[in-house]
Amino acid sequence: MVAPTSPAAPAWRAALDERLPLLGHRNWIVVADSAYPWQASAGIETIDTGADHVTVVRGVLEAIAGSRHVRPVVHLDAELPFVAEAHAPGITACREALTGALGGLAAVSLPHEGIIALLDEAGRTFRTLLLKTTLALPYTSVFVRLDCGYWSAEAEAALRSAIAASR
Repeated sequence: MVAPTSPAAPAWRAALDERLPLLGHRNWIVVADSAYPWQASAGIETIDTGADHVTVVRGVLEAIAGSRHVRPVVHLDAELPFVAEAHAPGITACREALTGALGGLAAVSLPHEGIIALLDEAGRTFRTLLLKTTLALPYTSVFVRLDCGYWSAEAEAALRSAIAASR
C-alpha cells in the first residue's frame, strides 16, 4: 500500500503517489536530468519536478518499496561510469550519491540510446511516468522498469514448465 501523501508533499510526489497504484509490471518510472527530451510517445507522461535529482530518485524508490504490487528493476546509462569530471564537474559526487540512493539495488547497464528505444517501445502499449529534475549532468537519468512485486521470474518459469509438461 502506498503511503498517503502529506499535505506538504511536492506536486511530483503527489503525482507519483496517485499514479503508482495504477502502474504495474512493464510500466516505467524515469527520473531524468534537466536536458532529457520531451518524448512524443503517447504513453509517456512528463512532469517537471523542479527538484533535486537524488531526492526524486530516493522518493521514487521509497514509494515503490512501500507498494506490494510492484518492485523496481533499475537501468542506468552505460555511459555514466565513463563521464569525466573534467567534462562534467560534479559527476563523481553525483555517481556516488546515485549509488547511495539505490541502496544496494543492482542496476542493469545499457547504452543510453538502447534505454530510450525500450521506453519508446513500451510507451506504445504501457504508461511511463517521467520525472524531470534540475540536475544538469549527462547520462545520470535513472530508469525504473516495474516488475510484479508478488510474482517472481522463478515462479513464472515454474508455471510455464508445468503448463508445458501438462500437454
